[in-house]
Amino acid sequence: MKKWRCTACGYVYDPAVGDPEADIPPGTAFEKLPDDWVCPVCGVGKDMFEEVTDEDG
Repeated sequence: MKKWRCTACGYVYDPAVGDPEADIPPGTAFEKLPDDWVCPVCGVGKDMFEEVTDEDG
């Protein structure tokens, strides 16, 4: 599964980890996150995330 980076603060959502603080279990793809899910660091919405490519490291 792909990782996604917050363009506002740089937080990376890793589906292998999920988001325990928001009760998002490991294995949850970014596309399956609830529409009202927000970045746990800065609070922006999913629309402010971009897919991390292999070139990003």
